[in-house]
Amino acid sequence: MSLCRALGIAWMGAALFAFISPAFGSGGYATVDGPCHFSFPRDHGAHFGHRTEWWYYTGNVRTEQGRRYGFQLTFFRTRILAPGAEDPPPEPSAWRTSQIYLAHAAVSDLEEERHLQAERIARGAVGLAGVQTDDGRVRVMLNDWSARIEGDTHRLKASDAAFSLDLVLTAQKPVVAHGDQGYSVKGAGPGRASCYYSVTRLAAAGRIGTSGALVPVNGTAWMDHEYSTSPLEPGLTGWDWFSIQLSDGSDLMLYRLRDAQNGTHSASSGTWVGPQGTARHLGSEDFRITETDSWTSPASGAAYPAGWNIQIPSLEMSLTVSPAMADQEMKTPETTNVVYWEGSVVVEGSRGDVRIRGVGYTELTGYAAPFDAPM
Repeated sequence: MSLCRALGIAWMGAALFAFISPAFGSGGYATVDGPCHFSFPRDHGAHFGHRTEWWYYTGNVRTEQGRRYGFQLTFFRTRILAPGAEDPPPEPSAWRTSQIYLAHAAVSDLEEERHLQAERIARGAVGLAGVQTDDGRVRVMLNDWSARIEGDTHRLKASDAAFSLDLVLTAQKPVVAHGDQGYSVKGAGPGRASCYYSVTRLAAAGRIGTSGALVPVNGTAWMDHEYSTSPLEPGLTGWDWFSIQLSDGSDLMLYRLRDAQNGTHSASSGTWVGPQGTARHLGSEDFRITETDSWTSPASGAAYPAGWNIQIPSLEMSLTVSPAMADQEMKTPETTNVVYWEGSVVVEGSRGDVRIRGVGYTELTGYAAPFDAPM
């Protein structure tokens, strides 16, 4: 049994909601009930009063010879005891903590069609994991994996027996607050929301290794940071999330919350970011996502969408999104115990009369097992 199951945590996510508690209610945790009023660099750091938080990076890079890779690195923080709920210990211990950290990392070797992945878990104590803020610099770490944020620069490091990544990401656009000044609604009930922002375009440079040797790479990356206390609304089984960087300089984030009939919940939404960084909120009525293909995992048996058509009439935008390779399924038996698809995608389409193309990442959850199923 994974630690997350033992703690009664069923909420996972790398782009939206990381851990779903079986019961709704703040229970002493901080709640999200209005605009988040972000201030940086402060809000790159941790928000320890909220139950769940994550820092999420994805990107598409290539070598000078044109060999392509996708990558993701995500750190999760979950608070296992509400503020004020901790009994004073009879004897203080350096191991005592209310915070648990998890991390997922993967590299998609798109030329050889290999998806390499790893996971980590540790308590936020004795230097094993944590979030440190010092003079405007933020460091999120779990053992030897880390993300360091200083100004517009994000430094990522992660490695496992099968792969390693060491990348420097430099923001090309300002931070974008989703929803209403970061207040991102995720359901119909009060408080079912998160504080959510992104850096939608970063220049990526550094090294990736999949066969022992590290090779220089360059490309683009995306960063999400989100924190919340509320669970996924009952009756919702999962989500489809898209981050897309287009050749006209614009970026697009969309998430579709799905019910048991594969319908789209009205809280589904997105953000279009123009070439100069101007953001436009998109409600569920502003876009249509149509599945065009499917893929069945030989490992889990889950049937995932494997192609999409996205229509945004107000932007005169029509996009075709395709996986860069089929098998980018994540298995996380040692941390969240959730099976999900998280992978590099390629994009073709048009905006008005102009042809555009792009790259991105897509996350698909609730296909191997719905999130509203009994745990």
